[in-house]
Amino acid sequence: MDYINLALKYGGFTSLDRVYLTRQLKGLTDSQKLAFITPPPSVINAYFAEIYQKQGPKAATDYYLELSCQLHLLTVCPSFEEKKPFVRLNLSGKSFGFAYHNEAELAQVFAEKNEPVTSDLLFEIAQIFPHYSVFVKDDLIWMQPLAIDEDSLIAVESSYLLTDLAESADWVQISGFNQEEVIEIASQYSGQAYYAWSGRKAIISIQK
Repeated sequence: MDYINLALKYGGFTSLDRVYLTRQLKGLTDSQKLAFITPPPSVINAYFAEIYQKQGPKAATDYYLELSCQLHLLTVCPSFEEKKPFVRLNLSGKSFGFAYHNEAELAQVFAEKNEPVTSDLLFEIAQIFPHYSVFVKDDLIWMQPLAIDEDSLIAVESSYLLTDLAESADWVQISGFNQEEVIEIASQYSGQAYYAWSGRKAIISIQK
């Protein structure tokens, strides 16, 4: 592994640091080298926020995913003990974070303190990351890209004025401008629910 180039690309170092890095990394184990070149959480969060503001949420998560893969920051049990850096989130005034679980963009969102997991919270996350679907599994909050064959969905007539219903053999999709109405309709179905946001529309896709 080329730790020098990793440090220059992801660690916040510049070409002027090449000699310094060579000297500092000499004699270290692989894990010690990774620890040395990994930027601190404050730097990762600052980069993430800057990219999010200037290029959008997908560019920001792409940066963080690549960083996580290259510097071995993927984790199966993230927490605010911060054994590995993570991206911090402010959700309804509460401290949360998210970290990638694997290279397939499965990420876990977790709270600093125990917080109730509500549909409103899941939609808040979906608004921040509209390119991901948010879901709950094993009492944990996850997010990941979700591919649904939109062409297979057939509109279903209903009495709701602000909400659209569509179904396929495998999915039920509820979408509308009234978030509470979408949540109410979704509660009538069973299955794994995925929360998403598109424009001003709240979307819940339920896998049958």
